Order: sequence, then C-alpha cells, then structure tokens
Amino acid sequence: MASHQEQSYKAGETRGKTQEKTGEAMRTMREKTEAAKEKTQGAALTAQDKAHETAQSAKDKTSQAGQTTQQKAQESKDKTGSYMSETGEAAKNKAQDAAEYTKETAEAGKDKTSGFLGQTGEQVKQMAMGATDTVKHTLGFGTDEGNKEHVSSDPSTTTTTTTHATQRK
Repeated sequence: MASHQEQSYKAGETRGKTQEKTGEAMRTMREKTEAAKEKTQGAALTAQDKAHETAQSAKDKTSQAGQTTQQKAQESKDKTGSYMSETGEAAKNKAQDAAEYTKETAEAGKDKTSGFLGQTGEQVKQMAMGATDTVKHTLGFGTDEGNKEHVSSDPSTTTTTTTHATQRK
C-alpha cells in the first residue's frame, strides 16, 4: 500500500512540474508573439513616416522650383520692352502652369504612396494578428470545450479554422 501511495505522490509531483514548465513555455511564447507584433507595427509606421517625408520633400522642391521660375520670369519682364514683356508674361504663365501641374502630380504621388503604405501596414498588422492567433491556437489559448471559429476581418484573406473538443472516456 505504501508503494501505491508513493507512486501516486510521485505522479502528482511530476504532473505539477509539467504544468509549471508548460506555463513557463506558454508565457515565453506569449511574450515573443507580442514582441513580434510590436516590431511589425513599428516597421509599418516607420515606412509610412518615411513615405510621408519623401512626398513632402518632393512637394517642397517643386514649390521652390516654381517660385524660382516665377522670379526669373519677373526679372526677365522687367529687363525687356513691352513686346518682351508680353512674351515674359506668357512664359511666366506657362511656368506657373508647369509648377502647378508638378505640384499636383507630387500631391497625387504622395496620396498614392500613403494609400499603398496604409494598405501594406494594415496587411502586416493582419498577418501579425493571424500569427498571434495561430500561436495561441497551437498552444491552446483562447479555446474552450466547444467549437471555435476565427474569421479575419479582411474579406480577401478570410481563413476559417474549426477545432473540435475531444471527449475522454
């Protein structure tokens, strides 16, 4: 009888140690998953900021070029007679039109870049959340004894995973 009690005690002790190690492993995986998620979000924000800075720089350079063209046209107008004045005015108008077109093109490029990076950032965030859910599912977090489904909010990347609880007899 003492042997049975000793075996039962050792089994309980082993079960306790196993549960403790499992808990530690799960905490470690949770921490690693969270760190990866934060790193991915940080990279997406950095890329978006860089694109915004690049677009703003292009817009500023275009604006400066337009102002320089206008100043040169004004100087040219002042140095010439009335005929040349008319020609200078036409050149000035063309320069203004070109500067405006360049400015609009830069703004359109900025908008396209921001939209693209916003989508990319959202996709990266969705992938990170999907990876987190996969790790949690693999480790048994967030599931109960019934069926569970996870559906992504992005319809183009919808993934449905169904798990069934096993019954022990």
